Amino acid sequence: MSSRLPIIFIVMTVVIDAMGIGLIMPVMPDLIQEVQGVGISDAAIWGGILAASFAAMQFLFGPFLGNLSDRYGRRPVLLISLTVMALDYIVMALAGSIWLLLAGRIVGGITAATHSTASAYMADISTPDQKAKNFGLIGAGFGIGFVLGPALGGMLAEFGTRAPFFAAAALAGANVILGYFVLKETVTDEIRRPFRWKRANPLGAFAAVSKLPNLGALLLVFFFYQVSAYVYPAIWSYFTAEAFGWSVSMIGISLAVFGIFYAASQALLVQPLINRFGYRGTVIFGLGLEIFAMLFIGLVPSGMLILAFTPIAALASIGLPALQGIMSRVVPDDAQGELQGVLTSVAAIGMVISPLVMNQTFAFFTRDSAPIYLPGASFLLAALLMGIAIVIFTWRSASQATQNA
Repeated sequence: MSSRLPIIFIVMTVVIDAMGIGLIMPVMPDLIQEVQGVGISDAAIWGGILAASFAAMQFLFGPFLGNLSDRYGRRPVLLISLTVMALDYIVMALAGSIWLLLAGRIVGGITAATHSTASAYMADISTPDQKAKNFGLIGAGFGIGFVLGPALGGMLAEFGTRAPFFAAAALAGANVILGYFVLKETVTDEIRRPFRWKRANPLGAFAAVSKLPNLGALLLVFFFYQVSAYVYPAIWSYFTAEAFGWSVSMIGISLAVFGIFYAASQALLVQPLINRFGYRGTVIFGLGLEIFAMLFIGLVPSGMLILAFTPIAALASIGLPALQGIMSRVVPDDAQGELQGVLTSVAAIGMVISPLVMNQTFAFFTRDSAPIYLPGASFLLAALLMGIAIVIFTWRSASQATQNA
């Protein structure tokens, strides 16, 4: 595994996965309004329901797929997930009702193991000191996908709201073919372990992983981070369309700009900041910058100012790979898939809660009957939740320092 080819393939897998997500984001408000015949406030609520159903399935099946990959390998889990993902995009492209869209999101959530299994694969081929850096590369791949995906999605939207879904299906299908020929298995007999249903359900997996020293509080930090940070994909398209009158193309451009700086931050700055501030300092710096960015977006009434602020908002993301690096170093090699499955479930809980809360908050403060017109209210709420995350993390760090004294 000395070759860099596995790392390149995993990064490309995440790039294509993110492109698939980014392709459909700009058109979701229009598509929901098209199939439901509702306004943007009600479309935002339905968008939250679709996102929450997707995340609920990730919560239920994340540990299951993570444990499967610990037993049967990362390669088959990745390839099967990508195959069903391609079929799911085709179903959504053909959907003529909100219920078929909902069914598509449920199936898609079950098979959305690409990111978590890719992270486990990356952990397999990384030394302890390389893990945060390589998790940053995964983040960079996700950012690159968000550069290409929304921009391409905005252009394809000119051909109709269904075109981006067909493109996403083609990308996922092409990745299956590439992975079949290129991806090598990393789960060897030395780290392979039996599959057990007790550990493959969310509660059992949480119980097993949280018993590891100093990991429980970190999982709580990760949870609040996910609930807060998911405000961007949950509400951005609705927020910018309502607050600034941005078109689908402009929304795509704004997401692409964010993706460029996000990718650069993840690829180039994670390891230097860890070298300078350490893991703990990098997490605190990232979370603190997230709070500032969310307050800025929520309160500044100018779309162009927010667009200019994008590099700062993207830089804030460097706290997450540092946090993942801390957690991965705590877990033994034969449980990396289980950890990533648990993190998928924790993130999924946040993704269930966040779109429901954030989209309802947006709808409440943008309706004609709102007590105050505040389209950025969701970002202010997200800043509060990120504040809780940083308090828990600093408390955990202080408590651990006291125990080691």
